[in-house]
Amino acid sequence: MRCLVAGAGGFIGGHLVKRLLDDGHEVKAVDVKSPGKWWQLDESAWNIADCDLSLREKAFDAVRGQDRVFNLAADMGGIGYIETHPADCMFSVLINTHLLKAAHWHRVKRYFYASSACVYHAAHQGDTGQDVLSLREEDVYDQDGGVAPEMGYGEEKWFSEQLCRRVAEDFGLEVRIARFHNVYGMHGSWRDGREKAPAALCRKVATAKRDGTGKISLWGDGTAVRSFCYIDDCVEGIVRLMESDFAQPLNIGSDEAVSIAGLLGHVEDVADYPVFVDHDTSMPQGVRGRNSDNTLCMRALYWVPSITLAEGIRKTYPWIEEQVKASCSKKEG
Repeated sequence: MRCLVAGAGGFIGGHLVKRLLDDGHEVKAVDVKSPGKWWQLDESAWNIADCDLSLREKAFDAVRGQDRVFNLAADMGGIGYIETHPADCMFSVLINTHLLKAAHWHRVKRYFYASSACVYHAAHQGDTGQDVLSLREEDVYDQDGGVAPEMGYGEEKWFSEQLCRRVAEDFGLEVRIARFHNVYGMHGSWRDGREKAPAALCRKVATAKRDGTGKISLWGDGTAVRSFCYIDDCVEGIVRLMESDFAQPLNIGSDEAVSIAGLLGHVEDVADYPVFVDHDTSMPQGVRGRNSDNTLCMRALYWVPSITLAEGIRKTYPWIEEQVKASCSKKEG
């Protein structure tokens, strides 16, 4: 297949490009970032940098001649970014709009859209603890059929899902939609303000260990609950969903619920370095409890993410620790 990966210079996009190349596909990799800012694992794709897909002509040029489109392009980051940049996140609707129109115009065989667990209704995400409600795909609505996605980023993702659905219904474009739950791993943001909790905590612990301070700042009280999906599972889910006949939004995430304090515990274990925690409750924290229900994923794909958080952190922490050491060495030099 000839595959376009939009957002190929990002964390998930970079891993997906490598997987598609390994599977024997031709890959056209496109990103708005300049070449030096790409998170790239394989340079044998047809790489197009500095390409703003929010512009109609750029999107149409990118899609021309492709069999499949994977849209992972978005202005996004961890909770610290999306809560302070809601409008910027919502402008990503232009990317999906133009790519969908281009995919229909150029007769693309199948279209993938990367959505998020941030589309789920706020009413279903208020609990904490290990018994936090696992979110089923229908939990995007409340009991009255209303929606309340996370401000900005979640709102754009919900609207773009609906746009994908309408294009599929009206024009026959085959669409696949994945709702990601906190994807993490190596080769992604770890200190630029867009990093998510696993990368941020790995960086903080690695820095404290290197400096010998033994202390870190933790956003919130540590009781908020999430599930975290390792990047290899995420990419496997994307590929399986794209190859399947399942055409409804689907969770791609771990169902291993853990508190943020528990996540920190995994990082401390791998680092072999316990830290003293200074809780900063003035910083963005997001919803109180969010976990993935994988019942439908199993039914649709005969597969669910299986890499445990402990295993994923064992792979992720050493890589981030190396980045911290390399960064400090440059500053000292």
